[in-house]
Amino acid sequence: MISQYGYSLIPRGITLDAFRYVMDSAGWQLAKAYGVTITTTAAGTVLSLVFMSMMAYALARPDFRWARIFGFLVYFTLLFNGGMVPGYMVVTRVLHLKDTLGALIFPYVIGAWNLLLMRTFFKGIPYELIEAAKIDGAGNFSIYLKVTVPLCKAAFATIGVLVALQYWNDWWLPLLYIDSNKLANLQYLLYRIMANIQAISEMAASGAVDVDFSNIPSETVRMAMCILAAGPMLVVFPFFQKFFAKGIMAGSIKG
Repeated sequence: MISQYGYSLIPRGITLDAFRYVMDSAGWQLAKAYGVTITTTAAGTVLSLVFMSMMAYALARPDFRWARIFGFLVYFTLLFNGGMVPGYMVVTRVLHLKDTLGALIFPYVIGAWNLLLMRTFFKGIPYELIEAAKIDGAGNFSIYLKVTVPLCKAAFATIGVLVALQYWNDWWLPLLYIDSNKLANLQYLLYRIMANIQAISEMAASGAVDVDFSNIPSETVRMAMCILAAGPMLVVFPFFQKFFAKGIMAGSIKG
């Protein structure tokens, strides 16, 4: 491309043809994919924060006798996982989540690294506050909800951003568990468009189809899809940047 058209820092012309190509290729499916992605990201992030914070609270309590054992089991999953085939069998045959939104949400609800990071935050809370709450008659759930959660807003913002990015950028779960076009999320839809373009390009290069190879907008479409995929998160991230930076620094220092 550089040898044919040269190199210039300043664009010679501005065109939205790549975006039009993506819109024409996807149509209403693009809007549906945005809806699926937003739904799974919102639901998955909320569920992840609820379940991981509850488990992290238990693992961070020094009076929980099984904390080290369960903490080791969580850490063990970072080194060795169950494998793709057993995971597929559990999701499709045990949980029966094939072609459902649950297949895009539940596999990522608990993340070992995020769980251990949140446990580090909870360990930084002075145990005297928990003892004082116990003296006032608060139970474990009240201590978790009224003492631990308010003191760890930075942790929730940090983990929330990480989990939301994982759900938003995921294309692997739809590839495994989704056959219906109605449940294809944004990343998977863009992945299929790019795969189709590459297949046409390869066929055109080999002469299998009568298509002008130079007219296939592979690179420009790839960049347009990057903007469509990352744009919404780039708009949201600045609002959480302060909490995210504070949370990462606090977690690394406490760890």
